[in-house]
Amino acid sequence: MPDQIITAVKDAIASNSPVQITGGESKSFYGYHAAGTELNVSRYQGIVSYEPTELVVTARCGTPLIELESLLAEHQQVLPFEPPHFARSATVGGTVACGLSGPRRPYTGSVRDFILGVRMINGKGEDLTFGGQVMKNVAGFDVSRLMVGALGTLGIILEVSIKLLPKSDQEITLQFECDQAQALVLMNRWAGQGIPLSATCFEQGSLVIRLSGFPAALRSAQQKIGGLEMSDADHFWYTIREQEHAFFSGSKPLWRIAVPPATGPLNLEGETLIEWGGAQRWLRTDLPAEIMRVEVSQHGGHATLFRNADNKSEIFSPLSPAMKTIHQRLKQSFDPQGIFNPGKMYPDL
Repeated sequence: MPDQIITAVKDAIASNSPVQITGGESKSFYGYHAAGTELNVSRYQGIVSYEPTELVVTARCGTPLIELESLLAEHQQVLPFEPPHFARSATVGGTVACGLSGPRRPYTGSVRDFILGVRMINGKGEDLTFGGQVMKNVAGFDVSRLMVGALGTLGIILEVSIKLLPKSDQEITLQFECDQAQALVLMNRWAGQGIPLSATCFEQGSLVIRLSGFPAALRSAQQKIGGLEMSDADHFWYTIREQEHAFFSGSKPLWRIAVPPATGPLNLEGETLIEWGGAQRWLRTDLPAEIMRVEVSQHGGHATLFRNADNKSEIFSPLSPAMKTIHQRLKQSFDPQGIFNPGKMYPDL
């Protein structure tokens, strides 16, 4: 299969024809529609190696995410960043390429934090391997992590090595009634008090938090902060991670806002759902992108048009001249002819 992919890439280089890299198509809505002939890599599946005692797994790009997580569950292990699937067809390669993390992200780390190595094909048709199965400090770019969130614009991910974590001994979810301002204060206060948080969510007067860890620590935390225990917690967090909660329904544009956690309520019209202790805020609104980004930038954050884009607004925050130069240099280094997913992140890159 890698030989077939390399042949397709070299043919594209020879004809100077762009390719649109696809997999399970579970996150194809994210970003712009890339130009080029489709090159689907979802058939390159399987676990290359798995060492439960070392907490490391290496999987091929087309491996279904649900299959990988099922294997890890047999050994009481998890992907620490709790990635969203958005469909049963979600793959390991697409998960890394999109770089999206779930509710656990601020308390354990992001996708990028747990990537140890990648095997990839660059825009010269070369089969390259970076990193490994142990944490290492290397000079220059950390190519393995650079591929995270690049949306396939730098190369085709063939295989990826991921650091794992043991599954938590126990989890409980607590619910509180409060307004948005109070919720933001509480989430930040508890984060600073050593409460074993593993997820937070606020929407329509309800603050929901998940605690994970040893039973004694959870009992102590619950006694300290109170709250009502939620009975169907696993389903609730599933709907938040997979955006199946009622908040995410509808056709209005969905914005993903990143701001410092302690930022107060934003002066933006629309329905809001807050995660990650205040650092990630989802907003359903028809407000123009310019208004959105002016308000968010005043708080040191940025906004992404995540779903239901109108193809007129910039989906990702505009790049500064310095950052655009960096993007261009990276693209030139990895994909000199610009054949991989052109326009996926920015129309002119």
